[in-house]
Amino acid sequence: MLHLPLIFSTRRAFVTGSAALVLAGQEAAAQTGKAARPKPFTIVAFGDSLTAGLGVKRSEAFPARLEARLKAAGYDLRIANAGLSGDTTAGALARFDFAVPRGTDAVLLAIGANDMLQGRSPEDARKNIDAMITRAKARGLKVALLGMRAPSNWGADYRARFDAIYPGLARKHGIPLDPFVLEGVALNPALNQADGIHPNPVGADRIAARLVPFVAKSFGLKPKRP
Repeated sequence: MLHLPLIFSTRRAFVTGSAALVLAGQEAAAQTGKAARPKPFTIVAFGDSLTAGLGVKRSEAFPARLEARLKAAGYDLRIANAGLSGDTTAGALARFDFAVPRGTDAVLLAIGANDMLQGRSPEDARKNIDAMITRAKARGLKVALLGMRAPSNWGADYRARFDAIYPGLARKHGIPLDPFVLEGVALNPALNQADGIHPNPVGADRIAARLVPFVAKSFGLKPKRP
């Protein structure tokens, strides 16, 4: 059972621009003929502080660790971190088109935790996530969904309504779902920071290690030949 405090940190680090700049730089290099090989498969990890890596170095957040582990397994890719601390599904929807720029191949979508922690309507959160998935698919992007679960202190009704968001949307859109992004990490003091919510570097790497096969299968990645 997941028991979390009622609110994530609201410190906002506007990090989404970095993803756009990195991908724009890749596109410019390819257009000028400076790219010596095909552009690597590019994933945007889109979410809140769990994605952004609140409280840890950028290189220690799970998107960076996931990229490193996938590369070590032989996959030619890059993962741009478009996490924003404190973001809700409404805020994420408003910035989605900018934060997922041209040159993106796939979106790893992990959003909704702050809606839940703030007791916001699960129905509204569902509509917002639904809209993001619809926008991504309309652009021809692959999408994989990372789920979240509600704590029991919101009551059985709220928990049932919130927890149904992710499997319901995965079925509707026919996209892969990892049911709980914090599986094996939540509530473990050795894997979390002092706030009990945000993974420490070891916890973030644990998330990345667990997601390697999920991401590879979800996006049909093929390892490079030796």
